[in-house]
Amino acid sequence: MDYETYFGDRLAQLRMKAGVSARDMSLSMGQSQGYINKIESHQNFPSMMGFFYICDYLKITPEQFFEAGSDDPRRTTELFQK
Repeated sequence: MDYETYFGDRLAQLRMKAGVSARDMSLSMGQSQGYINKIESHQNFPSMMGFFYICDYLKITPEQFFEAGSDDPRRTTELFQK
């Protein structure tokens, strides 16, 4: 696994599954419009608090963020809650 790119790639995958643009997600989180794009393009990493906000926004746990075998952890959580 390439740890240098995993975080940004995983964020892009989860964001697209959620059906939201990088710009909208950034602005909804109170960040600049390019915040998520910079993370996804491997230019920046979020702070730990930023990471928790990202997980909260995506309605997943930090553990689910790093579950490589789960393509749609948000859906899995919804199914378990039902």
